Amino acid sequence: MSSAAGSRRVVGVGLAVLAAASGLVACSSSSGSGNGSTNSASQAAGGGTYTIWDPYPQYDGSSAWVKLLETCGTQAGVRVGRTGYDTSDLTNKALLAAQQGNSPDVLIVDNPVVSTLAEAGVLTTTDENKLDVSAITPNLLAAGQSGGKTYGIPIGANTLALYYNKDVLKKAGVDIATVKDWASLAAALEKVKAAGKKGITFSAIGTEEGSFQFLPWYWGSGANLTKLDSPEGVSAVALWSDWLKKGYAPNSVINNTQTTSWQEFASGDYAFAENGTWQLANAKETGFAYGIIPIPGRDGGTAPAPTGGEFVSMPVQSDTARYVTSQKLVTCLTSGDNSLTTTTTLSYVAPTEQVRAKQVEQNSELKVWVEAVKAAKGRTSDDLGTKYPKISEPMWGAVQAALSGSKSPQEAMAAAQTAAASAIQ
Repeated sequence: MSSAAGSRRVVGVGLAVLAAASGLVACSSSSGSGNGSTNSASQAAGGGTYTIWDPYPQYDGSSAWVKLLETCGTQAGVRVGRTGYDTSDLTNKALLAAQQGNSPDVLIVDNPVVSTLAEAGVLTTTDENKLDVSAITPNLLAAGQSGGKTYGIPIGANTLALYYNKDVLKKAGVDIATVKDWASLAAALEKVKAAGKKGITFSAIGTEEGSFQFLPWYWGSGANLTKLDSPEGVSAVALWSDWLKKGYAPNSVINNTQTTSWQEFASGDYAFAENGTWQLANAKETGFAYGIIPIPGRDGGTAPAPTGGEFVSMPVQSDTARYVTSQKLVTCLTSGDNSLTTTTTLSYVAPTEQVRAKQVEQNSELKVWVEAVKAAKGRTSDDLGTKYPKISEPMWGAVQAALSGSKSPQEAMAAAQTAAASAIQ
């Protein structure tokens, strides 16, 4: 590490920025009470203890995840002290620990939070810590980059696609192979409605969850987050608004979370549902035949959907000699067969082409998700960093206003652009 990096001090982070960042939707497999549970792993002696914080409190000492941490500790010749926190708690604790000078050696965080921690001086760069990111696909790595520097390795990714009910489409006379763009999707929804069934459900709730679900349509229109009121951006809002007006989507989407949206689809009445990789296990329990297609772009192709998932990072330490062992731990967690174990355990698509191929060999259902992840992008990509939450909030507010009918799509996005521009000045 350079001397400049070694003397780096953690800067203060405004409460508004912190709250926005910690509220970002990771769409990871994690859930829990937020109570950290520490596991002393590995019986290695002489190498000391290295701390790892992760956002997976649901995994205890008997899980494949914790056993992998133990294995990596053994191979590095150290003990591992692991604590699992709820995602939102982890961001706050990481910032506080950095301010107090007692950061963990390895920190696994939701990918949109990386830029917040990086700009606060919490994390080392891959140039400093010597982590090899050459095999990581660029679109996934971009979520952990800020100011031209990379701050970790993605442990895996998930994203969004369209689940469809085969029986509903068959009765409506819809061939799923014809759904390739917005126009053909609208034609399918019209047929479904005419057949007496329900069209599509999704989450448009006024939180980051709503933005997460809106982004594939927004990016799929060709719009850029720096210009919310562009004709392309307005067309994406108009798409959703028209669906509600025509009865293709229920009014409940305004308050739907991704979970409640899934519950609507699981009822068997809907033709389509926008949801994520993490619903695969639930899809198998619906009792009806289903399929999955990538979200189409306005004019065809696969729309870029936002990536969920975490980055494995190395926080700044006063004792820089610790980086050598921390680097071994991170490399162990993210390389080769261990990456396959990790992504399978956490229900992610791997960040490297090699491991993705192995995943598809083991489970052909993942093929569509691999294609979706290839087209996906991070919400903080395009060097937006901590600007993203300040853009996302006005955007989800605009979607809410348009869907509720209080503003036209043009008016809603114009107001959102004004608010975002003011917030990021």
